[in-house]
Amino acid sequence: MYSPSYSRETDPEVVMDFIKQNPFGMLCGCDRDHKPVATQIPFLIEERGNKLVLTGHIQRKTEHHLALELNPHVLVIFTGAHTYVSASWYTNPQVASTWNYMTVQAKGNVHFVEQDQLSGILQRTTAYFENDPNSPASFEKMPEEYIAQLSKAIIGFEMEVLELNTTFKLSQNRDAGSYGNIIEQLRQQGSANAVTIAEEMEKRKK
Repeated sequence: MYSPSYSRETDPEVVMDFIKQNPFGMLCGCDRDHKPVATQIPFLIEERGNKLVLTGHIQRKTEHHLALELNPHVLVIFTGAHTYVSASWYTNPQVASTWNYMTVQAKGNVHFVEQDQLSGILQRTTAYFENDPNSPASFEKMPEEYIAQLSKAIIGFEMEVLELNTTFKLSQNRDAGSYGNIIEQLRQQGSANAVTIAEEMEKRKK
């Protein structure tokens, strides 16, 4: 992916926090004919010793499931806030406008788990995102018949991350005057994306 050196996030804690704050990732792969397949799903992000493991589930017998059985190599894309940046905000506006954004890409191999492990994945996923042990939607309160029926339609997987790449493109290559004005202009826009990018830029302000 496009990742100039000045826009790479090198702090592991920042990268992990970003992934955990944006766990609805795009799972991408290729089928036997080298045609792309992609599904957006919620991931559990777990650090197991010195390994980073992504856990999730997809629908059975879809083109994506069948493709991953033949080719387990995948790319997972986690995206965060993004916004247009006008060159009119630069001290020298006679250059191209751009887009500021944050993204992390993880590469690895998918390993489908045994069916008896699927309930554990569903329980952990529900508990994490529900974030309320007393919720009426907790896994433990679902009817066993429903869980059994659901489990027949989906398949769980784990993926050990073998390569992690980042792009936090936040106008790091701009002069101080332009940088400060971009922050101010984004704050004035007031949209959630613009404000988030402005806040991230402020953290990195020199």
